[in-house]
Amino acid sequence: MNIQQFQYLLALAETKHFERAAEACHITQSTLSTMISKFEDELGILVFDRKKKPIEMSAEGEVILEQIKKIKKEIDSLNDLTQEIKGEVKGHLSVSVIPTIAPYILPNILRSFSQKFPKLELVVKEQTTEEIIRLLKARQLDIGILSTPLNDKEIIEHHLYDEPFVFYSETKNDKSTISTNQIETKNLCLLEEGHCMRAQVLELCSQTLKKKNTLENFKYNAGSIDSLMKFVSTNKMDTLLPYLASEELSAKEKKKIIYFKEPVPYRSIGIVVHKHFVRKKILTLLKEEIIQKIAPQVMPINQKGLQLQPI
Repeated sequence: MNIQQFQYLLALAETKHFERAAEACHITQSTLSTMISKFEDELGILVFDRKKKPIEMSAEGEVILEQIKKIKKEIDSLNDLTQEIKGEVKGHLSVSVIPTIAPYILPNILRSFSQKFPKLELVVKEQTTEEIIRLLKARQLDIGILSTPLNDKEIIEHHLYDEPFVFYSETKNDKSTISTNQIETKNLCLLEEGHCMRAQVLELCSQTLKKKNTLENFKYNAGSIDSLMKFVSTNKMDTLLPYLASEELSAKEKKKIIYFKEPVPYRSIGIVVHKHFVRKKILTLLKEEIIQKIAPQVMPINQKGLQLQPI
């Protein structure tokens, strides 16, 4: 078996069509078929079920493909390491950012960072914390930006900045500040399951709210901060927002922001990679870009802050 066969297998698994896979690999269909058959003969396992249309992976093939992806990633890492040693910033870099961070940092860093390094192909997605961790461990993602700490031995974390939460209220217009133990869950609206910010707010509630308050009215779960804000405003409810999200509000909406008394709840934002990630220079450059552009925009937190964990 060889690297070329790995590429052919991955192409066929993605396209599920011999002709399209051959075109993607710039070889003839017969060559692709022959090379994959030789690979299967060497293993003594049928990776693909050719009887089905479109072609499908066999159960054994699915397991083998996952291992091939990891091997391919390690080979790519060798190439990346070579570029790192040469001091080159080029190639492909995949970055995923959680949805409650992405809209507030990406517009400020993507264009400037990509312009500094025109030979670097930067692919950025919004994904949940759970998905980012899964992809990092599978070596299918280079870098994640999310709320930390993760406390995962396979993931290396680098701190970017600390971001306080603010309380946004359509009901408490008589307050200039609020304590965490004054939050009432009966009128609180959160993001849907899967967002670490939801877990953080629930953690805050479980730590500070009185027993008389219940979580039974958590009925509407928004998919984004934008939809969360629309629902809160329309239905005269309350919510918690990250500081950078609150800075995006209109002048009228900002009047409904109530800042927390000490201890101020906050989240730590970090850039994370797999422990075997080798492109240290690119990581450092991206980290510096975010700290330089974003950190000064965030309201500072004193030492008495209440850090919320990304459960």
